[in-house]
Amino acid sequence: MAPEFDLVVIGGGAAGEKGAAQAAYFGKRVALVEKAPHLGGAMVNTGTLPSKTLRETALYLSGFRQRGLHGVDMALGREASVHEFLHRLDEVVREERARLSDNLARHGVTVVHGEARFVDAHTVEVGDRRLRGAHFLIATGSRPHRPPGFAFEHPRIYDSDEVVRVNELPRSLVVVGGGVIGCEYACLFAALGAKVTVVESRGEVLGFLDGELRGWLVERMAALGIDFVLGAQVGGCETPGEQVCLTLSDGQRLQVDAALICAGRSGNTEGLQLEKAGLVAGKRGQLDVDARFRTRVSHIAAVGDVIGFPALASTAMEQARVAVVDFFDLKYKTRVAPLFPYGLFTIPEVSMVGETEEALRAAGVDYVKGVADLAHNARGLMTGEKGHLKLLFRRSDLKLLGVHLIGEGATELVHVGLMAMLAGAGAELFIEACFNYPTLSDAYKYATYAALQQREPR
Repeated sequence: MAPEFDLVVIGGGAAGEKGAAQAAYFGKRVALVEKAPHLGGAMVNTGTLPSKTLRETALYLSGFRQRGLHGVDMALGREASVHEFLHRLDEVVREERARLSDNLARHGVTVVHGEARFVDAHTVEVGDRRLRGAHFLIATGSRPHRPPGFAFEHPRIYDSDEVVRVNELPRSLVVVGGGVIGCEYACLFAALGAKVTVVESRGEVLGFLDGELRGWLVERMAALGIDFVLGAQVGGCETPGEQVCLTLSDGQRLQVDAALICAGRSGNTEGLQLEKAGLVAGKRGQLDVDARFRTRVSHIAAVGDVIGFPALASTAMEQARVAVVDFFDLKYKTRVAPLFPYGLFTIPEVSMVGETEEALRAAGVDYVKGVADLAHNARGLMTGEKGHLKLLFRRSDLKLLGVHLIGEGATELVHVGLMAMLAGAGAELFIEACFNYPTLSDAYKYATYAALQQREPR
């Protein structure tokens, strides 16, 4: 029996939408299955957009961006209500859901709501309907991992999906896990005036960051009033009354209004009946894929969080496009760029692309670095910015190897360095370039000058 669809996409989040639209753009018959009532997945409904929207709301309500500017004290003068905190989130989520629906409709994608289960390698069942496809794209995303020992049914113990719908703003909060999500939410609630403690079992938070960049961020987080307990594990969790009490392996007891558990994420593959398609998921529900994002069953690809690292909305979208182009040999987009930026929406933002100093030293690469202080940049002086741009160049030919930023707007500013690195450029590009004045981008030129001074023979 001929397939009804050229492509069946399972999951309507960041990757699913882009993969479906890409195939439909080239005239393929596409169906997209989404088990939730709304499209968007974690990107729109519980993760990326909600957390970043709440961050912007927290910065606005707290007056954080204006503190100290022109000598004006803009510290939070009243308590923010949950309604105020969530109002903008509801607007953004509603608009983005509508955009996704409109985009898929415009491309002629058939959207089916319900939970997909494989019947065989070419067929999924959704309720009482069967969809037969020549190719499948699994883009089911991930969910927060819930380690044992925490009473997640308690109204004051949250995972990272639940915390975007807090019942009330806590006065004190413990964040268990010092990764990206944990540190982002720690900053968000600290900006709103909560007393926040981050508990991380390893000896440092955000271990993948360049060490100097991490040091700058930890210093700024501490200035927000965030405490860190490193190298300690949670040995017990109790919920006396309306509070949460955590006992740590170092003997400390932390009694707070709420706890947020950030223990990584697990792929959403349960219920797919993968075995009927010839697939087996890993320990945390993740699927193995090759360089073209195909699974061991060649007509089934998987992309996004469900395949693990780097688990970013930005890379998930590109993976989906590449997988679909490969399926149909479209001669269009054949790879995901080998370099991609990391963006941490902490307060302040942090972003990086390329190598860290630690990685370069470990590889024996001789390099020079240049740092520009954004507080000494003309635009930075105007806005009260306190941050840094660090560039790493190979000493021999001054090729750009790494870009590291801290400061508001870092996740935007990093793209200047990203494009230079993708073009294989180096110091000469920034020396010759003419940047608008006054702008933060001009810091690239002065970080490069600083690196050139290091290169001069002593």
